[in-house]
Amino acid sequence: MDDTIFALSSGSPPAAIAVVRVSGPRSGEALATLAQGLPEPRRASYRSLRVPRGTVLDRALVLWFPGPQTATGEDLAELHLHGGRAVLAAVEAALAAMPGLRRAVPGEFTRRAFANGRIDLAEAEGLADLLSAETELQRRSAIAMAGGMFSAQVEGWRTRVLTASAAVEAVLDFGDEDDVSDLPLDFAARIEALGADLSAWLSRPRAETLREGYRVVLAGPPNAGKSTLFNALVEDEAAITAPLAGTTRDVLTRAVAIEGVPFVFADTAGLRDETTDTIEAIGIDRARAALDRADLVLWLGEPGQGPHGGWEIAAQIDRADHGVHHSGSIAARHRVSAVTGEGLDALRRDLVETARHAMPRPGEAALNARQHGLLAEAEHALRASLHERDPLLVAECLRRARVAFDGLVGRATTEDMLDTLFGRFCIGK
Repeated sequence: MDDTIFALSSGSPPAAIAVVRVSGPRSGEALATLAQGLPEPRRASYRSLRVPRGTVLDRALVLWFPGPQTATGEDLAELHLHGGRAVLAAVEAALAAMPGLRRAVPGEFTRRAFANGRIDLAEAEGLADLLSAETELQRRSAIAMAGGMFSAQVEGWRTRVLTASAAVEAVLDFGDEDDVSDLPLDFAARIEALGADLSAWLSRPRAETLREGYRVVLAGPPNAGKSTLFNALVEDEAAITAPLAGTTRDVLTRAVAIEGVPFVFADTAGLRDETTDTIEAIGIDRARAALDRADLVLWLGEPGQGPHGGWEIAAQIDRADHGVHHSGSIAARHRVSAVTGEGLDALRRDLVETARHAMPRPGEAALNARQHGLLAEAEHALRASLHERDPLLVAECLRRARVAFDGLVGRATTEDMLDTLFGRFCIGK
């Protein structure tokens, strides 16, 4: 944190503009050296950037932000350069030659913002998701988390636990007997209400489904039309199709967005009990493993033989012999032909509607695995407090809930966890 760091914070050159950020105690000195003096704080100034010997590097807009009221919580400078590679290379070389300056590592600007209290851990996680968002649903959920919606919720829960803890401490300090009957009459009701709030959040759709996409696996026996339907759904000739059984040997996945909803479709090897082909046998094992990880299975086989909860799909309805091989097609959820396109629009609409119900609502903050685990710990501690009679044990349960809340926003973290999180960011962020 004593170093001053710099990095390109805009897109890769060539571009119309390249924004270089400098953050740390020597930011002002670096800017003054290049721009022959510091501009007025928080106002863009047009300056010629020069190295100490007088060579002009570029004519650019520069901004000076004295800390601590900055994005990183420390002195910060921005150079808005022309976006050519040579210009950027020359300016970065000049910065690197200055004492106390070095290139930033991935996520270092955001990590400094976290360390200096400009954002908390939940907001940093939301920002990481925002940078990787590819669909409107992902963007809106990430904005909610990065904007502090969940952090404010956590702070409200923590305040309620602190109020309850204060009531228990009063009993411990002034109560005559070792019994929680001296607690306020509504103590248990307030703890139950808080626990119910946490349970409601825990039952929400998870962030992983939104981030990674709703996983749809196409499964069934060989030659059932899985690969052809897969290609139609992803709108690409991603899978090899042929009339020969066993053409698909591995699990082929493709991420796509349909009506702004992220999906991951997986084409699998045809399932059958016996095969003399070693490679096909491996593909079948991988196909069965893919079924276990699926959010939804599209079963292109005989009715009743697919996994529980899967959709039975009557594929290849354009074939003249379709009814001979698929006697239960009339009862299928969808009847489709990937060749003619019949039924595909209805299948897509059904998939989109189902996936939307499995994902957070637009603009709603969603919990990732780490957050879900900590919130579950807090909920468990609150429930446990209701079964304790000793005020000391009640106080300990409430303390455990507070620790979990602190972990959610980063008051209690580990360096390994922070390294993993901020490693998701680009160098200039």
